[in-house]
Formats: sequence, structure tokens, C-alpha cells
Amino acid sequence: MLFNPHTYDPAHFDPETRRLLRATIDFFEERGKKALLNTYIDREWYADFLEFVGKEGLFAKFLTPTADGGDDGTRWDTARNVALSEILGFYGLNYWYTWQVTVLGLGPVWQSANAQAREHAAQLLRDGHVMAFGLSERSHGADIYATDMVLTPTAGQDGFTASGSKYYIGNGNVAGLVSVFGRRSDIEGPEGYVFFAADSRHPNYHLVKNVVNSQMFVSEFRLDDYPVREQDVLHTGKAAFDAALNTVNIGKFNLCTAAIGISEHAMYEAVTHAHRRMLYGKPVTAFPHVRRELTDAYTRLVAMKLFADRAVDYFRSAGPDDRRYLLFNPMTKMKVTTEGEKVIDLLWDVIAAKGFEADTYFDKAAKDIRGLPKLEGTVHVNLALILKFMPNYLFKPAVYEPVPARQDDADDEFLFRQGPARGLGQIQFHDWRTVYDAHASIPNVARFRQQADGLCELLLKHAPDESQQGDLDFLIAVGQLFALVVYGQLILENAGNTEMAGKAEKTGNQTDILDEIFGILVQDFSAYATELHGKSATTEAQAQWALSQVLRPVVDAERTGRIWDQVLSLVGAYEMRP
Repeated sequence: MLFNPHTYDPAHFDPETRRLLRATIDFFEERGKKALLNTYIDREWYADFLEFVGKEGLFAKFLTPTADGGDDGTRWDTARNVALSEILGFYGLNYWYTWQVTVLGLGPVWQSANAQAREHAAQLLRDGHVMAFGLSERSHGADIYATDMVLTPTAGQDGFTASGSKYYIGNGNVAGLVSVFGRRSDIEGPEGYVFFAADSRHPNYHLVKNVVNSQMFVSEFRLDDYPVREQDVLHTGKAAFDAALNTVNIGKFNLCTAAIGISEHAMYEAVTHAHRRMLYGKPVTAFPHVRRELTDAYTRLVAMKLFADRAVDYFRSAGPDDRRYLLFNPMTKMKVTTEGEKVIDLLWDVIAAKGFEADTYFDKAAKDIRGLPKLEGTVHVNLALILKFMPNYLFKPAVYEPVPARQDDADDEFLFRQGPARGLGQIQFHDWRTVYDAHASIPNVARFRQQADGLCELLLKHAPDESQQGDLDFLIAVGQLFALVVYGQLILENAGNTEMAGKAEKTGNQTDILDEIFGILVQDFSAYATELHGKSATTEAQAQWALSQVLRPVVDAERTGRIWDQVLSLVGAYEMRP
């Protein structure tokens, strides 16, 4: 189930996609571990990687919609994009990051009706350029209502001059195109918003600094009377606001695959080290607490992959009448990335001091995994978003055609015509109970289903009152419980989808891994219920409900032993050459 550069062969993709993914792997493997680590430690800009990207046309192929790229195999295919994202994460957050912010920078362009700007962006990609997304500001963060990037109309001409600063903007040092969000000086409110394209090479574009101590370049830049021509304007008014939010829907999904890739590389390194390390005459992996931690880490990592894989299908099958992906997007940003942190923490408990050593991948992973839930939208922001979907998800199911596994060579063009960014509370979902019922014979799925039904009982009998509904600290605890139900649903859908069976079989016995995953979900639900019990805002009735949901998972030592065998199979399975 885990990505292994030595054996990776994505046979479900077309030949050119397979070649490019394999070429990317070979680029890193041929450089070797020493170069990977030294450039990280020395904070060396990854010019060699970007040279490779340009030479192979990698970003141009993967990030240009078919309508803008012609017949040379370009398409925006979320399935292959997340495959590349996972590979880049595997070799390091920095390489993933330059890809990620290029995705974000292109979002407002591909949503624009400005044909000239689209053609320009496509050519820049062909020429090997990367892009940037100029949204956040030092004083306001990503609060786009309060932007201080001001566009002043040019007297007697069609155009503006833009002045203001942007902060925390990846690739801002070299981006051929920076999608910049601002507001007009002469129009108040949403009607004055503007998204426009800037060039980091322009003399009125001033690079201030790199705001992070890292190999990646996360810039602060300033525009001083930067000329914005009519052909540079991507969106105006409310459409500019929608483009900002819809770009986040498209681009920040990739956070989950970065967390997966980082966790996979760290897993190989940690398991191999622990098994080869002798302590008191036996390998570290012989100790029961080590087995438990490594088994839990592996199980959580497999769950991350199963959820993220299935979420891709909903992105690719989305349309005006099916916007369920808007729930699964913040789930990947929040849940999968925080699970990545848990995986690293479990591994670190095992390898201990080894995880600080400079010649390991692990010490970089331990630092970088923290950024994913925090830098691109904090956990509490995403949980607050997830809560908007909870009433319809739990209580008002709708009928949809089943969403198939989507690995076809389609261009996911709907992602660039999502429409107004509103109405999230009106989106309906198919009945979550159906897939849980289909797996009710698995002991821990059945046990977790008790807790999921219990959440429904809480909301029907002891619903948050008006005061609690205004208490985000209380609601976040409820949101964590709800997120587990959604998480479990897509994991089960992935495992139960016959078109995905070939993938699922790679985990070993499918029932074993699902039972082990849901045993962990039972424990997690119990932990979040305990947290809710302790909240000062929780009523006595809600507190009693919380205690009733603290359940033990169904223990099966033989099942867990078989999962442990899968963990041991990772020993020496992948080691990067020096």
C-alpha cells in the first residue's frame, strides 16, 4: 500500500504520465540522500529541481487544462496530480511546496475568462516557470475582506497602478506569474475586488525577504505603482472573491498527499532503524510497546491513503449538482494532515534520539509535517468549515449515483467553473449509513457505528444551545467527533469499491486492516468524547452522553499480529542510496 520508489509502477496511468512520474523519482534517487539532506540543511534553493521540471515539461503537462494546452497530453487530472504530489512530499516538503504554490497561482488564471492571460500562463509553464498566489498579507493573514493591496485607476486609460504588500507568498522570488488579490481605491465593498497577474521580474515588483528559515522561498513582496493593464486583470468584483476561495478548494487538497509522502519516507527509515537496532540482546521491535506504536503508525498511514484516494473520486466527479467534494477538501486539509503528525510522533517515540540526527530524513520530516495543518489553513478554521455540513450529512441524505473510482485520463475542468463560493450548508450527501451497514460484520466497524449513532443522538437530544453555538472551543470538540464519521465513510467506500480492489489487496487482508483502522477510530472517538466531557461549556446531560461513548475497541491479537507482519515487511524495503 505504501509508495516505494524501487517498485513504483502506476500502470493505471497513460504512458507519458508514467514516464514523467518515474523520471521525477529517478531525479531524486540519482541525486542521492546526501544531496537531499545537505541542500535542506544549507537552505539551498532547488534550482536543479526546477531545471528538471522545465526540461521535462512536468508542470506544464500536469497543470495546464486541455483547452489551454492543445493536444500534447496536457490536462488537469486530479488523480495524477495527487500522485506527483505524494512523490514530491516523499522527497521533502520543499519540493512539494514549489509545486503546491504553482497550483494555487494558476487557480485564478484558469478560472478567468481572460484568454490572453490564460495563453500567457500556458506559455510560461512551457518555458519552465513556476507561479505564486498573492493572497495573504502581514497584517491580515488570509482575511481577504481587509486587503491593503490597492489598485488606483489610471487617468484616461484602461488600467490601474497597484501598491501594497503581500506576505507568506511561496515562489515570490522567481514566479513568472503571481496572481495578486487587491481592491480598487474608488469602489467600496466586494464590487471593488480585483485579481490580477503580476510578474516578479518587473522593476515595480520589490522582493523584500524570505520570511522563513528554509530551503523554500516564502516571500514578502511589495508593489509600488505596479502597472496593471487590462490584459492583466483576471477577475473583478465578487468573482474575484469567489476565485480566491475556489482556488483554495482546488489547490489545498494537495496538503494531504504531502503529509502521506512525508510519513511514508519516515516510516521506512524508522522501522528499518528500529528493527536493526539491538537493545539488551534483541531488536527494538521485539518490545511490545514498540510493536504497538509502529503498528498504530502504519495503520493510521494506510487510513490516510484510503481516505485521500477516495476523496479524489469526488473531486473528479464533481459538478453543479454534486458539490460533496467541498466537505472532503477541508477533511483532507485538517484530518489527514493531523494524522500525519500522529504518525511521525509515534515513530519518533520509537527511534527517540535517532530522530534528531542530521543525516536522517526523519529530523526534516519531524519539523516539516507540523506545517501542513498550520500554514495552509489552521485546524480550527477547517473544523469550523466542516461543521457547516454536519446537519445535512447526518440527518438529510439525498440520492446520488454511486461515484466510481476515477483513474481515467479526463480533464477535471469543472474545478475551474465552481461558481459562487456560498451555500455550503445546503449541500446534501448520500446516506453515510449505507457503507457502514455493508461492513457491519467487521467488529470494530460495528463498534464505531455505535459511536456514530451516538453522535446523532447527542445532536437530537442534547443539541448545542444558543450559547454553545457561539462557542468555537466547544464546537471544535463536536467537530472532531463528526470528522471521524466522515473519515470512516470514505475509508470504507474505498475498500468496498470493486474498482479499487486491486489497491486494497496490497494492504494484505482487507478485513484485518479495516478492523485495525476502526479500532483506532473507536479509541479516537472515545478520546474526543472525553475532551468534550471536560469542556466548561458542556452541560451535565452532554457530559453523561460523552462518558457513555468511551468504548473499548474489539481486541484481536491474531489480527494485530498479521498487521505487524506487514510492518516488518517494510524493514529494508526502501533505503535511499547515499
